Amino acid sequence: MSHEHHHKHECCEHEHEHHHHHSLKRQLILIIVTAILLIGTVVIEKNFHLSVWQLLLIYLVPYLLIGHETLKEAVEGIVHGDAFNEHFLMSIATIGALCIGFLPGAETQFPEAVFVMLFFQVGELFEGYAEGKSRESIAHLMDIRPDIAHVERQGQIHDISPEQVESGSIIVIRPGEKVPLDGVVIEGKSALNTVALTGESVPRDIDMGDEVISGCVNLSGVIKVRTTKSFGESTASKIIELVEHASEHKSQSETFITKFARVYTPIVVCAAIAIAIIPPLFGGNFVTWLYRALMFLVVSCPCALVISVPLTFFGGIGGASRKGILIKGANYMDVLAKIDTVVFDKTGTLTHGQFAVEAIHPETCNEHQLLHLAAHVEHFSTHPIGAALRDAFPDEATDGCKLSDVEEIAGHGIKASVEGKVVCVGNTRMMDAIGAKWHDCPLCGHEHHSFTGTIIHVAIDGEYAGHIVINDKIKEDSAEAITQLKALGVRKTVMLTGDRKEVGAHVARQLQLDEYHTELLPADKVKFFEDYRNNDITSSRYNEDHVIAFVGDGINDAPVLARADIGIAMGGLGSDAAIEAADVVLMDDHPSKIAHAIRIARRTLAIAKQNVWFAIGIKVAVLLLAAVGIATMWLAVFADVGVTVLAVLNAMRALK
Repeated sequence: MSHEHHHKHECCEHEHEHHHHHSLKRQLILIIVTAILLIGTVVIEKNFHLSVWQLLLIYLVPYLLIGHETLKEAVEGIVHGDAFNEHFLMSIATIGALCIGFLPGAETQFPEAVFVMLFFQVGELFEGYAEGKSRESIAHLMDIRPDIAHVERQGQIHDISPEQVESGSIIVIRPGEKVPLDGVVIEGKSALNTVALTGESVPRDIDMGDEVISGCVNLSGVIKVRTTKSFGESTASKIIELVEHASEHKSQSETFITKFARVYTPIVVCAAIAIAIIPPLFGGNFVTWLYRALMFLVVSCPCALVISVPLTFFGGIGGASRKGILIKGANYMDVLAKIDTVVFDKTGTLTHGQFAVEAIHPETCNEHQLLHLAAHVEHFSTHPIGAALRDAFPDEATDGCKLSDVEEIAGHGIKASVEGKVVCVGNTRMMDAIGAKWHDCPLCGHEHHSFTGTIIHVAIDGEYAGHIVINDKIKEDSAEAITQLKALGVRKTVMLTGDRKEVGAHVARQLQLDEYHTELLPADKVKFFEDYRNNDITSSRYNEDHVIAFVGDGINDAPVLARADIGIAMGGLGSDAAIEAADVVLMDDHPSKIAHAIRIARRTLAIAKQNVWFAIGIKVAVLLLAAVGIATMWLAVFADVGVTVLAVLNAMRALK
């Protein structure tokens, strides 16, 4: 995307928003002016004895003022082959009401005609307002779009468009500015406001070496960042793209309503014609039955359904995005609401995906000495285990101990000289190779014991000195996530991992999972999924509402995310492949957000169903009353526009 295009896009967004507000203001003024004119015309009618033609001319002023847009839309619909829309129904009904007074023995219905158009515009105003509110909830994400990037080149700062910044460039981010591109901090420290991405209000502290993602706001210090992605591949850009395309994927309810309206409206028009023509053939009064037919047209307008249902889903997606949950389309709302089995990846999903020292069990020295020596030996190691040992002993880099003769032995571990002592750090195979007599620890290595993780053995000068347990920490809210899912009626929680059985069993026991499978390759996870689905189909408990979700974060999870009924990806630390393959993205990596997403989906669907049944119920009741002559045009207007307004207001609850 060029710099010019970027600015055009932003201008268009601004113009659209401005036009929307201006349009609502203009519409409100028209409604107020028309209401005043309508009252004035009614007063004139009551106090002056005018002919039918004179009254028509007076009432045409407020009618055309408020109804010209509706009449125009009706004509355009006929020209484009889409005649049977709500504008057409309203136009026919009101023109009929204006004309009915000229029939022999008929009373004039001019106020009713103007009022129908007036109230129809009130309904349109509410719809516009609600849609604007829904768009605002989506548009807050557009605020993450960065305006400019300060690129450092040869000591000089150049302000350029983020689209023009190449990966590997150094950018300067000042306090109060948005992070324009994903990257790694190479200088400075600060705190980031991530609320636009994650929904979390607590700032995240960052230091040298930490990753930053675009769209966050830098709060305190000046930081220098080396970019790792171009703008098109950055987090902010991808989120905006996801949200912009979300409305393209319609829910089952929306698709049904659209198809329903296409069939329903022509049937209604034919029914109205039948009401107007057939009873008079059998002796009924033509004027009476024509009036009832016009009421029938007004009542039967499907506005409440056609407007409120898509608006509900739009609001639900917007409300979820405020909480840091990106749902890629309304169709996924249907699926989310029906989830009854959740399958989790382990590393990075239920656990942090970062190794840490869990326990130190020395034998010939104290804990401090054992960790001190192990951290020094792992000084040059790029392995996550080496990083975990160094993190646990931060003084390693500054305590002045001399390290020499470092030798990495593949499949065994690392050997080095620390302050004249030969220290070996590795697995049991290394201990056996050097003749160090190691033994099983009563506290480690078994799924039912206290410490379950990777055991790192340490020997000093050929003598066994003890071992260190390194484990991947379970996320703070993983247990809460499982509890919440159970409370929502999720039938089964399953964990799939490539880790050892003991580790998998430990995590499953801690989180009270129903089932776990360990030592799986990515292909094994896909096969498990296939087998699981096939077994369910052949079992008696299977039904079409049986939905299996998969939650993952790594590139190895992408095939399973795509295969699941609904794929949920961790977006904060998750890989691009996983985010692309998923249907729902959790921006802050909190598994507890899954339950929140299900609640939002169920609530959105419930609101949509409420609107459908409410609208249909009221309309059927008033249609029956209109057919037998009890209902008036005023009641018909309420049954259409009044119901639409109430349905729209109900739909707005989905935003919260």
